[in-house]
This record gives sequence, C-alpha cells and structure tokens, in this order.
Amino acid sequence: MLGGMSEDARGPARYAAEIDEARERLVAFAGGLGDEQWHAAPLDGDPRPVGVVVDHVAHAYEYLAGWMRQILDGQTAAVSGEVVDALNAEHAARAAAVTQAEAVEQLMAGCSAEDLQAGGGRVERLAQIAIRHADDHRAEIEAGLASSGPLS
Repeated sequence: MLGGMSEDARGPARYAAEIDEARERLVAFAGGLGDEQWHAAPLDGDPRPVGVVVDHVAHAYEYLAGWMRQILDGQTAAVSGEVVDALNAEHAARAAAVTQAEAVEQLMAGCSAEDLQAGGGRVERLAQIAIRHADDHRAEIEAGLASSGPLS
C-alpha cells in the first residue's frame, strides 16, 4: 500500500508544518459549522455524519503516527487497505457522539530527514498521507454540504 520515497524534497520540519496547516484548516472549517451541519451526512455513499468524519481524521493521525514509530523502531508496520478499512469501521462505531471540541489531534513532531527515509521511505509516505487526509476530507465535506443546500 505504501511506496518508497518520492521525488518530493520536503524535510521533516516542512512535513510537520504542512500537517499542522492542514489540521488547522480542518479545525477552522469544523469550528464554523452549525449543529445541524455537524450532524449531517452529506457525502454520497458515506453514511457518517460530518462530526464522525472530522474525528476520523484525528483518529487517523494516531494510527499514522503509530505506524511511523513502528518503522522508526525497525519493526514492520502492517499497513493495507483492509487494515485501514477495519480501523475506520471501528472508529465510526465509537465516534457517533463526538463533539466539535474533541475532533482533532496533532502529529509528526521531532522527525529528522533521516527518519523520513525509514522503512524505504514509508515514514515520508505516511507524512504525505497525513497532510492530504485532512484537506481531502474537508473539501469533500464542504462540497457535500454545499450540494445538499442550506440546512434549516
């Protein structure tokens, strides 16, 4: 599921900043939602309410960071589509009542350029996923809420 190093020349500090920036964009967006929007499920094919999707991003930071730590410790991180799907399903079952204040965590402090290369570049790939993850879900939610029209 995860390839090696890319042609991307970002270092650890830039990854950390971009993860934080993406997280902050999602936090700002989520913080501005009304209660009805927070509980709406506007994504085609995805029954999860907005609040569960936002909390899912925070939860994903935890397992992405865990996989990074495993790789940095010289272990093999078992990452596959099936593993991610199972984690997402487990999270969705637990997160139905998540509040806006509980929704986001931080990731990726103290990683060196050498660390990014660990596991054949898998740590760097996980950092790239962490950056995209928040922005992708935020954009999907924004589009879904916009297409569903104003909530009363």
